Amino acid sequence: MSEINGSNSEFPSTRSISSLISEEEAVLVTLDLVSATRRNLKFLRYVADSDWLHHPSTLIEAIRRYEELWMPLISDLTVGPNQRPPMILPPFDIEWVWYCHTLNPVHYKDYCKTRFSKVIGRATLFDEENEEYAVNRCREIWKKRYPNEAFENEVESQVCLEVEKKSADEEILMGEMRKQRGVYEKLFREPYMGEIVYLVAAKRRYKKFLQLVVMQQNDGDSDECSCVLVPTVDILLMWLTHQSYPTVYAADTKHMEDELLLRVVGPWDHSVKEEDIQETKKLWEATFDQPYEKAGGRLAADLRGGIAVQTSVYWVVSDSDVNIKYKSLHPRFLLEVCVFVRLRSHMDATQAEKTREFLRLRMFKCHKELKSDKPVWRFTPDSWQKAWHFYSEFGTKGVNLELRHPGNICFKGTGLLDNVSFSWVDLLRAPSLAFGSEVDQKIRVFTSITPPVQAPYLLKCVPDRVSDDSGAMVSDVMLKLNQYRPQEGRWLSRTVLDHAGRECFVVRLRVGGGFWRRGGERPEVVEWEDRIIEIREGPWSYVAGSTIGKAPE
Repeated sequence: MSEINGSNSEFPSTRSISSLISEEEAVLVTLDLVSATRRNLKFLRYVADSDWLHHPSTLIEAIRRYEELWMPLISDLTVGPNQRPPMILPPFDIEWVWYCHTLNPVHYKDYCKTRFSKVIGRATLFDEENEEYAVNRCREIWKKRYPNEAFENEVESQVCLEVEKKSADEEILMGEMRKQRGVYEKLFREPYMGEIVYLVAAKRRYKKFLQLVVMQQNDGDSDECSCVLVPTVDILLMWLTHQSYPTVYAADTKHMEDELLLRVVGPWDHSVKEEDIQETKKLWEATFDQPYEKAGGRLAADLRGGIAVQTSVYWVVSDSDVNIKYKSLHPRFLLEVCVFVRLRSHMDATQAEKTREFLRLRMFKCHKELKSDKPVWRFTPDSWQKAWHFYSEFGTKGVNLELRHPGNICFKGTGLLDNVSFSWVDLLRAPSLAFGSEVDQKIRVFTSITPPVQAPYLLKCVPDRVSDDSGAMVSDVMLKLNQYRPQEGRWLSRTVLDHAGRECFVVRLRVGGGFWRRGGERPEVVEWEDRIIEIREGPWSYVAGSTIGKAPE
């Protein structure tokens, strides 16, 4: 069995090393994108949960406060040779307008220069304690400058503000806020996106994406190059966060700003074409010799309807485990897995077609009914093929890919040619949470995962033996332990198992009375009003060498 290791964590690029190094040097991101993106995700989640913020009257008042109060204030406070913004944060509604405005960099730049003769940046505050201080400091400055204006937006959502006619700037701001409102729910609500390892990998891929932009710029005139780049979700998250800090973004992308605006598709663009997606994949594969898509970094699900992420797993976003008080419940962790395959050459493709060799996926550790027997037969050397895309328990430890050949007339079944394994722990340590390897020196395999995150509990209730009033199962074993004293009461028992088959709870329903002894049973039906349902936490205490036990206290 061949296993992955740290020596060849990613396939080498088909382009020359010197050209890639020179292009990478041209891409400099000075912003702490990992910290900024974590803060941005929390902010967008709060925006999505704040229904009051999206009412038309609230938005109109927020835009007024932004234009008339906040921007003049922050402009006067942004002084000095470097014109660094002060470490203060505006009220929540104004921050939402400001954030949306920065995601239209062309209009924001023109707006700032026209009104204030400079581009106004946002403070890089990523610590919660510093944020609280920054808001309180802003409140003090606000009250001194605007004693008659409330710091918070106090317009009630039911109030309809009369606006005779919106200005051009107000129309643009309102349009940007409408566009950005659903971005979090459509794209960035997956809980693993806030994990540090995911954001580090996303930043790495974002810098590679910027390299593609630089390459396009260097390869020829932009008017002659018609390729439009379609970002994956992880790259898009980094790009939008980078844009939301306008002065830093402008400095980092000053040599390719026009190219980014012209060549990159935004999340609200409804004109995504299949050709653009395929060209982006080919350009990425030709440059970095890796599949463009990855686990947690997919492209548009609806090619004609703008970028949208659709998942088949219901993720629950929670900052804490709501069931932590139950010691018998073990947390369940899920991760997303993508496996891509590709043949090394056309000669290998012909040989694989003749021998009918196929790949089969197995898990390191799991229930046998969860093993995938669906083989992958057809391979191509021209591009990466997504062979498997699924969600897995972290407890499965990893995947094993087997290259097999079918049997013949004399010998049924299949024969193992070679295999390669990918463990979750090794993949978490790999660059970009992805790793490439080879099977039988002719099939290339590239596997990527998302960080494991706590998922909803998965419980199963199974019937168990009838028990007595004390919680012991009714049986000869218990009679013998109790020196053949009869067992009193009848309780229907159910055992609750978790996702790993561990016993978590014992549920019992009192349905009868009377005594039970060997050779004589006199059950008595319990009246409905006297029935009792009890839940006991923990597993059965089994008698050594048997399946008979007693319910937990």
